[in-house]
Amino acid sequence: MDSSFIFGLGIGLTAILAALGGILLLTALQANRKPVRESIFDERQKGALFLFDGDTLIDCTPGAQALLAASPAPGTAWVKLLAYLSKVFPRIEEQLSKLPDEGVVTLASDETAEQPLLVLAEQRGGLSRITIVDPETEGRGFGQDPLAHRSMTEELAFLQSMLSRAPFLAWREKDNGDIIWANTAYLLNAGDLLPPGKELTWPLPRLFDKTATQQGASGQRQKLRFPDGSAAWFDLISMPDGDGLRVYALHADSAVQAEATLRDFMQTLAKTFAHLPIGLAIFDSRRHLQLFNPALLDLTGLPPDFLSRRPSLLAVLDALRDQNMVPEPKDYRGWRKQITDMERAAASGVYEETWNLPGGQTYKVIGRPHPNGALALMIEDISNEITRTRRYRADLELGQSVIDSMDEAMAVFSETGILVMTNAAYAKLWGHDPAENLTTDGITSLARHWRSKTAPNGVWAEAEEFVCTIGDRTIWSDEVRMLDGRLISCRFTPLSAGATLVSFRAEHDTKDKLQFSAHERRSA
Repeated sequence: MDSSFIFGLGIGLTAILAALGGILLLTALQANRKPVRESIFDERQKGALFLFDGDTLIDCTPGAQALLAASPAPGTAWVKLLAYLSKVFPRIEEQLSKLPDEGVVTLASDETAEQPLLVLAEQRGGLSRITIVDPETEGRGFGQDPLAHRSMTEELAFLQSMLSRAPFLAWREKDNGDIIWANTAYLLNAGDLLPPGKELTWPLPRLFDKTATQQGASGQRQKLRFPDGSAAWFDLISMPDGDGLRVYALHADSAVQAEATLRDFMQTLAKTFAHLPIGLAIFDSRRHLQLFNPALLDLTGLPPDFLSRRPSLLAVLDALRDQNMVPEPKDYRGWRKQITDMERAAASGVYEETWNLPGGQTYKVIGRPHPNGALALMIEDISNEITRTRRYRADLELGQSVIDSMDEAMAVFSETGILVMTNAAYAKLWGHDPAENLTTDGITSLARHWRSKTAPNGVWAEAEEFVCTIGDRTIWSDEVRMLDGRLISCRFTPLSAGATLVSFRAEHDTKDKLQFSAHERRSA
């Protein structure tokens, strides 16, 4: 066989096999390709047509898609559609709810409506087909959907109205500082700043310094002064916008007035606290010093320049420790943490501690936390008070030791009949020591105890009346017999400030003396 024939036959078979392989590959790719859902509506179909399954959108025309995209209402397509139609048909949701029962619902706007619309809703096979038609544009040729165009126009007009009526200033400026757009509030303020007889020109005049607007920092506060002498404060907020900036100026008069009022109030507090003998330090929520008075300087010895730098609470405590103005505990770190956590350390909301300083002074420190996180620290020098208290306590102990050394039993009552003091001879005579209940024991309870230890008599009733009597009184005495036979002489002496001294002394009666004499003679 000719070799050229064989070669040609091989090439033909190769081509056939390659073609078959390509066909099989394309078939496999088409089988794996996901089908693209095509719209049931013609892309050139005019009007807004929606197909809903309940509240779920199945399909819609391009004009309907544009209408939904222009709707400012958030939510599903059904919600956006109702929000659009409710401007012309306030009861649209109630009327469309009748569609499953009636099958067809047709709505037409009033002739006086600014936006005439015609809505045709049909129920077909469980699906709701809603058509929105603009009667004024019906019958025109293909082109841009009029409803979508109207919706976008309305939204643009709404946004323009909102921005033009905004109570804040808004403008756009280029990198070179030229104002290329401004809202109505900006134009009004710019007109007020113009000299009489002069009108606005292009580019628009600047109201604020260029450096302030182009720094990019939000919250810069600037002041505008008007020809009539009035002024207005604004907070500037700048945002990049292409080759320029978008700048907003928010009115800040209320904030400036509030800050001025706060400063005046703080100055008034500072003047008031300047005359207090108690050292006062107020820390903010971040525990930085905000206010202090001169007494704090005198009590702590801290330099004014240090406190003026608004140090933290920890820094103040460390400085006090360096000045030997705080007690030196064994665990200073733990003690300092307890001081800084006053809100949790004091269950009652008030921290109070007495500092016994190495120099001999005694300070009373009170911390009052506030709901907003602030902390007021008050330091008071109570050294003299502590000294007087100690001296008073020493005097009481001395007086107690003096009456304890006396053989006569004594009890002192206050003006109201409360027991104030007894001595050791009293506890020995009457078999009880009321010193632990001085604030509760009175003449009534003690007279009841005395009656239980003596024979019946009328002395204790007179004693109760005498101790509780207010006014001039005279000293008197009487005798009572104890149950064990001892004769007790009782004396009631009025003291200053309405107090009363009751003293008891054991006496030997005549019978005891005669028995002692007979015994003495027999011994002789």
